[in-house]
Amino acid sequence: MLFGKISQQLCGIKKLPWSCDSRYFWSWLNTIFNKVDHERIRAVGPDRAASEWLLRCGATVRYHGQERWQKDYNNLPTGPLDKYKIQAIDATDSCIMDIGFDHMEGLEHVEKIRLCKCHYIEDTCLQRLSQLEKLQKSLLELEIVSCGNVTDSGIVALRHLRNLKYLLLSDLPGVKEKENIVQVFKLALPSLELKLQMK
Repeated sequence: MLFGKISQQLCGIKKLPWSCDSRYFWSWLNTIFNKVDHERIRAVGPDRAASEWLLRCGATVRYHGQERWQKDYNNLPTGPLDKYKIQAIDATDSCIMDIGFDHMEGLEHVEKIRLCKCHYIEDTCLQRLSQLEKLQKSLLELEIVSCGNVTDSGIVALRHLRNLKYLLLSDLPGVKEKENIVQVFKLALPSLELKLQMK
């Protein structure tokens, strides 16, 4: 209600022609949510800082040794900073984007990531993900579903995730050369279970 009144007032301002287009506002807000605060990472550790980033952007996390998914930013666990290690990330319908992927730099225990309907996920995100040395060692499962900005280039970069055992690729209209992708992964990761569910 309050936001509606404020946005109506902003639309009346003639000096800001973009103020009525909510896409700019949400893009700006999502960029702010993804901004990396390196001081915060040093202060609370990579797992806590990454948890804050992911939940702020609408994703969920599951910690090592726990069954329950952490969904609520305001209920992040307290206590010793090294106690809660991220084991799985579900970024379904979240606003994570490439500028935020530096939050993942120090994560050592992530075994599964699900990227589903992530409008800001692009090739640069997947390339960055595949360059993170600690994730190259720990990541076992990756699902990329309905991320319209992902192309063959981003998918092929994932071959650097050397311990990846399972990769699901579904509803990715930007991916055109499925046979090439199959060959790349067959050579780079022969034990990978690759599931392609594309038209």
